[in-house]
Amino acid sequence: MTDEQRRPIRVLIADDEGELREAYRHSLCAPAAARDGTALRELRTRLFGAAGVAGPPADARGKAAGRFVFDLVFCDDAAAAVASVRESLAVGAPFAVAFLDMRMPPGRDGIWAAARIRELDPAIEIAICTAYSDVDFDAMSRLVPPLEKLSYLQKPFHPNEIRQMAISLASKWRAERRIVALAYFDTLTGLSNREHLRNRLTSAIAAAEPDERLAVLYLDLDNFKRVNDSLGHGVGDEMLRLVGARLRHSLRPGDTVAPNPAEVAPDHIARVGGDEFVVLLPNLRSAELAAGVAARIIEELRQPVQIGSHALVVTPSIGIAVHPGDGTDVDTLLRHAGLAMDFAKRAGQGTCARFHSAMNESASAMNASALQRFSIESKLRTALERGELSLQYQPQFDVRSGEVCGMEALLRWTNEDLGPVSPADFIPVAEQSGLILAIGQWVLRSACLQARAWRDRGLPLIRMAVNVSGRQFSLAEFPETVAAIIGETRIDASTLELEITESTVMEDQASSARAFTRLRELGVLLAIDDFGTGYSSFGRLRHFPVNRLKIDRSFVTGLVECGDDRAIAAAIIAMSRSLGISVTAEGVESFPQLAILQEQHCAEAQGYLFSRPLCAADAEALLRRAADSAAATRSSRLRIIVL
Repeated sequence: MTDEQRRPIRVLIADDEGELREAYRHSLCAPAAARDGTALRELRTRLFGAAGVAGPPADARGKAAGRFVFDLVFCDDAAAAVASVRESLAVGAPFAVAFLDMRMPPGRDGIWAAARIRELDPAIEIAICTAYSDVDFDAMSRLVPPLEKLSYLQKPFHPNEIRQMAISLASKWRAERRIVALAYFDTLTGLSNREHLRNRLTSAIAAAEPDERLAVLYLDLDNFKRVNDSLGHGVGDEMLRLVGARLRHSLRPGDTVAPNPAEVAPDHIARVGGDEFVVLLPNLRSAELAAGVAARIIEELRQPVQIGSHALVVTPSIGIAVHPGDGTDVDTLLRHAGLAMDFAKRAGQGTCARFHSAMNESASAMNASALQRFSIESKLRTALERGELSLQYQPQFDVRSGEVCGMEALLRWTNEDLGPVSPADFIPVAEQSGLILAIGQWVLRSACLQARAWRDRGLPLIRMAVNVSGRQFSLAEFPETVAAIIGETRIDASTLELEITESTVMEDQASSARAFTRLRELGVLLAIDDFGTGYSSFGRLRHFPVNRLKIDRSFVTGLVECGDDRAIAAAIIAMSRSLGISVTAEGVESFPQLAILQEQHCAEAQGYLFSRPLCAADAEALLRRAADSAAATRSSRLRIIVL
């Protein structure tokens, strides 16, 4: 049995005859509370007819005392009945059923009371009771609509009839309340949901006076995802319930000009998302008052809460939009309050921000960026099937001899609608969406196939470098995937060099060390890409079987003008040489940069100074020229020896 089913059924009984009110009490109360004896039997006979003399049977009494418990409120006239309904709604304890005598003096009868009660509470079930047989029920239902929530009871009636009608109507009322709760209220916190909030906000806007303000506060809990991820959704749900309770507590009647506290809080707080809430402040005396309420909410929510063994602190970021200046309709106010919340979150946790028009311009830029990202992700999903992906190859050169010592495979994407898409735009999208896993395997396989083809043609390819994404590298099965591709493409494992960014390696050092060890067992070469940006140290690196460090282009760019960058590059080169690790400088674009690298004895470099990335045919032509040059050099040396 639910808590709702355990609660007493509140029943309003309005009749000007005290004896009849006593009969209702006997019919609906538990047997222990009912009077017995000759006087009561005579009362039953007079009020209910001969059928009522025996009294209610035992099983009906059991239901009245067991599953169905009634909380009865009696009134002796129509005006008092209307007042009772109004009071019950004010304290949040509505009646389920009202039995109204049709004829009650002076002048205001049961139909009048029913019409007034229906205006106050559209959900209540009303039964009109009368001894007159000429009642026009159709006309009565037009005065007190809707028809399905109005019943008619002819006197005299049996006690069982009253009890059964009360149970049936109350059960119907409970079921409808449950449906409304599911449709309009959040089951976790008991607060209004988004749909109910929209209805309340629509009504508040329509009722707003010209000199009144109405504020919408949009709240998002800072770092709430961390609670769910680290402590579990059970703790997260309890946190949300506590936030809902604290929001109710933080609102006061003085925050609006509404006369009754019940009109301020219950329906004016909504949970509209996982950890997002909206507070509606109608009838504000001034717009500035909204900021004070927001500050109080922040202070209330940031107090530590104890959930089990965990002491937790949560702070909200709050955006404020005020009607009519910040919007005159529901969608505009909610959108502007949400925008202000985004700005508050970027400004710092536990802060609030009031909407202003400049936020729209920033939002437009963000929306354009989000739309572009969506378009990229949508088209990237079919890029492999459409054959839109390709590889280009950037040569790597020996700084001392000028010979080609390797090729780095670089992913490119050209879409028929978007045209050529920069890797800086689509690779982050592929990473975030998980598409990089399938794309990364395609890149690795394609690069290995190309390396195998060049080696089969006798071209001097020393190594093929392939970038590995962080998501790929974090998979436990990644080394086995590499092993399978090496076997499939029949490439010499020592020709393949995998480049992993420094930040990826340092993220989980124990897991990285295991993956490095397994890959080295396969005979694969390993390089740390973008070295110098991940704040690692050579002391940590010596635990990894690394073959090569690639100095990040940000340091190479500043070699000439920036002494600090030059010092960092020199230190990387010197320390690597002492550890027996090769170094390649990325992004070399000028002769002065190359001269400094040569002075520091950097072994290899790549960049636009040497060559831009090349298509497969042009890269092959470069390798062929290198092969011919090497052959000519060997031939010259042989002639010199013979002579």
